[in-house]
Amino acid sequence: MRVIQSIRAREILDSRGNPTIEAEVLVNKVWYRASVPSGASTGRHEALELRDGGKRYWGKGVRKAVIQVEKIIAPLLIGKDCRRQAEIDYLMIKKDGTHTKSKLGANAVLAVSLACARAGGAMHQQPLYSYIHQLLGIQKHLALPQPYFNVINGGKHAENDLPFQEFFIVPRVKTFAEALRMGSETYQVLKKVIEKKYGKLAANVGDEGGFAPPVKSAEEALILLRDSIKAAGYQGKIEIGMDCAASEFYHKGYYSLLKKMTPPELLNYYLKLITTYSLVSLEDPFEQEDFSSFAKLTQKSSIQVVGDDLLCTNVERIKRAIAAKSCTCLLLKVNQIGTLTEALDAVRVAYQAGWKVMVSHRSGETEDTFIADLAVGIGCGMIKAGAPCRGERTVKYNQLLRIEEELK
Repeated sequence: MRVIQSIRAREILDSRGNPTIEAEVLVNKVWYRASVPSGASTGRHEALELRDGGKRYWGKGVRKAVIQVEKIIAPLLIGKDCRRQAEIDYLMIKKDGTHTKSKLGANAVLAVSLACARAGGAMHQQPLYSYIHQLLGIQKHLALPQPYFNVINGGKHAENDLPFQEFFIVPRVKTFAEALRMGSETYQVLKKVIEKKYGKLAANVGDEGGFAPPVKSAEEALILLRDSIKAAGYQGKIEIGMDCAASEFYHKGYYSLLKKMTPPELLNYYLKLITTYSLVSLEDPFEQEDFSSFAKLTQKSSIQVVGDDLLCTNVERIKRAIAAKSCTCLLLKVNQIGTLTEALDAVRVAYQAGWKVMVSHRSGETEDTFIADLAVGIGCGMIKAGAPCRGERTVKYNQLLRIEEELK
C-alpha cells in the first residue's frame, strides 16, 4: 500500500526556541516526518509563514498552521499515492490559491511536502538522496557537497556591530569527511584566536554556531579567519567567502557600514576585499532588488556571486537574474518557495543557465537532515549548514558522513 493513510502535525521548537511546525505522513503503517526551519534575515519575495497584522505570528501562527495541515491538507491528500510528489505539491498549491502560500501557510505546506518525499523514497526502497535525484530527472551525478562553514556571525545572526552576516571557511579537499575535520579543527583554532585577542567572553556564538566577536568591519573578521587558517596549518587548503545580506544594512539608496556607501562605492569596496583576502564567494552583496549591481560585480570579478534574497528560490526571479547576468549561483532554500517540487524546478532552471547551486539551511533550524540528502541528490557540490557546532547544524554534517560511506 503506497497511499497516504493519515497526516498529522504538531508545534515544536526550532534552534532559537521559537515555535515551528513538524508534520507526519502515514503510509503502509509507518509515519514519515519532516520539520520546517525559519529565517531571521528573510527576502521580501519569500513564501510566507502565517502572519497576523504584517508581523510574524509565532505562537498562534504555528498553531494555526498545524490546524491547516490536519483540517485542510490532510483531507486533500489522504488516499493519494505518496510517490506522486509533483501531484501532491500542486494539489496543495492550488488549494492555497495565493502566490505566496499565505492562506495555508508555506510552513504547513512544506512540512507535508517533505514528509511525503520521505515516504515516497521509502516506497521506492531508495535512500532519500537517490529519490530526490530521481525526482530531479536530469543528468547530474550524485555528489557529496563541499561545506561552507559559517564560523563568524554578524548582522541579524549575532549581537555584535558587524553589519555583514556570515563569514565562511571552505576546505578544498577530496572527501567530505576530510573537509569536516579541517573545518572543525580551524573552528576550534579560531575560538582560541578570538579569546586571545578579545578575551574569553568574546567567543560567544550567533544563531548559526559561528563566533560573534566584537568586530565592526569585514577586514577585522577576515583577518581573524586568515590568521586561524594559518595557525591550523591549512593555508592554501581552506578558502574564504562571505554572505553580506546587504538588504539588512541598505536604506534609501545607501549602505550603512563604517561609513555610508553608494552602490558603486560598495562595488569597489568588494573588489578590494576580493583581491586582498582572496575571497571565492560573495552572497547577496547588494540589496534584494538591485539586479544591476549584482551583474556589475559578476562582470568585474571571477568569484562566485550567490543570490539569496535576490532570488528567493523563485523561478521567475531566477530567470530575471539570468537575463541580467546578475549571479553565477543560486542559494537553494526550500522554505523560501514552500514545496520540494518548486525547489527542484528552481534547480533545473539554474543548471540550464550554467549556474551553480548551493543548498542552504536557515538561522532558525531543526534537527531535520533533509537538506543533507537534498544537496547530494541534486549533485550541486555545495552546502551551507552553519558552523561545525550546535546539534541542529552538526546533524546535517553527520548525515553527510553516513551518505559518503554509503556511496563509497
